[in-house]
Amino acid sequence: MPHPLDAAAVRRWCTLGSRSLRAHCARMDAINVFPVPDGDTGTNLCLTFEAAAEAVPGPVSGPGAADVTAGAALRTMARAALLEARGNSGTILAEYLRGMAHGLNTPAPGHTPGTAPGSGSAPGSAAALAAALRGGARAAYDAVAHPVEGTMLTVAAAAADAAGRGDDPAAAARRALAATPGQLGALARAGVVDAGALGLTVLLGALWTALGEDAPQEPVPSDATEPGREQEPGARTPAAPEPVLPGPGAGAGEDVPGSGHAGGSASGSGPEFEVMYLLEAEGADATDGAGGAEGPGAADRIAALRARLDPLGDSLVIGGGDGLWSVHVHVHVHDAGAAVEAGLAAGRPHRIRITHLPSAQEGPAACGAAPPPAPGRAVVAVVPGAGLAGLCRDAGAATLSADAAADRDALLAAVRATGASEVALLPNATELHPVAARAADAARTEGIRCAVIPTRAAVQGLAALAVHQPDRRFDEDVVTMTSAAGATRYGEVTLAARQAWTSAGVCQAGDVLGLVEGDVALIGDDILQVAQDVLGRMLAPGGELVTLVLGEEAPDELAAELEKHVKAAHLAVDTVVYTGRQHDAPLLIGVE
Repeated sequence: MPHPLDAAAVRRWCTLGSRSLRAHCARMDAINVFPVPDGDTGTNLCLTFEAAAEAVPGPVSGPGAADVTAGAALRTMARAALLEARGNSGTILAEYLRGMAHGLNTPAPGHTPGTAPGSGSAPGSAAALAAALRGGARAAYDAVAHPVEGTMLTVAAAAADAAGRGDDPAAAARRALAATPGQLGALARAGVVDAGALGLTVLLGALWTALGEDAPQEPVPSDATEPGREQEPGARTPAAPEPVLPGPGAGAGEDVPGSGHAGGSASGSGPEFEVMYLLEAEGADATDGAGGAEGPGAADRIAALRARLDPLGDSLVIGGGDGLWSVHVHVHVHDAGAAVEAGLAAGRPHRIRITHLPSAQEGPAACGAAPPPAPGRAVVAVVPGAGLAGLCRDAGAATLSADAAADRDALLAAVRATGASEVALLPNATELHPVAARAADAARTEGIRCAVIPTRAAVQGLAALAVHQPDRRFDEDVVTMTSAAGATRYGEVTLAARQAWTSAGVCQAGDVLGLVEGDVALIGDDILQVAQDVLGRMLAPGGELVTLVLGEEAPDELAAELEKHVKAAHLAVDTVVYTGRQHDAPLLIGVE
């Protein structure tokens, strides 16, 4: 190792790793047969690692300038990867990076106080690399609810073990990769190595090169590259290496492929969905990386979240810390809403993504067949104004005023009043989620199939109703409505009732407040100007459709001016205007 594991080496790794992953991306997608054969593991790893690489700050120059440490650079990568994690593999990669950062900041046994891991001579660099890889492997195992060997976890463990012995971790990763077909039946049947394991092997080879060592361009044998390719008659599958750094609960008889854990998608029946979201869980203490101390409130909530999600599906991965977590789970269609509800109980989920996954039971005919009608379907929407109530009723929903919905019994009565055996409930306000959940639980005890769509604003409720189809299966309807609501950013323009502290500063009674996702982002004195500024912030990440809901106190020209503003600044964005006549805000805004 001619070069130390410092920030410069991490930057070289970012460049080489992104380039190497891109070169193997199509191949990884092609051999993606585990845990779900959805052909996107390479894409997910590329996008996640590239987001991490782009976040690393450049070198600092000038007199007295001091560069960031390797640990700090890796922490930055881990945070960016967490925010942009794609799929099961991307979530594990984000936690692996976080573990590497923590490993660098954890002194090894016999470490001399006052000397920084990763600095100085080659031996110190070798020790730093071993610590980083050991931390990454442990964090990756800990993130997965039911670790399975023959995956990227196995490659992580093999590389860490080799680095600890002073051997070549990239070579150890290649050997572990070649052995994956002997550890997972799905890989052996398809004649391929594990796609996620290939991705991590590519990254470890790039890291070894970034440290000044040679790594072969082709990381796996050519006889394990194409899905469905048969091995030569009499060919011997490489023996699986002895597992290293076993994760918690990986005892005998557990984690058998196809058992329903860590990707056993054969368990259960019916369509499957991938549910992902970021979760803000307050109460976490600051920590340098994976394995650091968390606040007891956050730790308890995350543990409870794991316990609630584990029975719902497969491939459960939860990674993160410092108050922000990434949650990934594969669930059967009837549990997609429950997976989101579990997040609501643990904190504030956002960036909710629900994606249909292919099922072994789904052939072309099954995919194209129309689902049977579901009789007795209803939607109950909580609304803050008469105009919104009319809009929701036109869309086929029963309505309940926001004032009355604060009581569980009132919500339950509204569910009963529909006379339907299946009811979707739209609370349309974050503070009403617990009440809606209690009402839904009570309805289920009475034999009513009730699901809460986690809408946090009326515009999210409108988005959910726009995709509601009572003639498809209830479970699929719930998933589609949840996904539409989660894809809708929401904001509002309102008037301050009194002097108060806000996240944008101190406001006075009568000030115009611009809120984005429930937080005060702007304070002004003109409704039109604040509305334009809020729209600018909401459209900055992109959008296709703006929904404007006018309240009782909205100026007459507000809608026309905002439509003109959107058209001038965002040519491809459409605008729809509704009269909501809500009393609490002159304007509600949605961006889909």
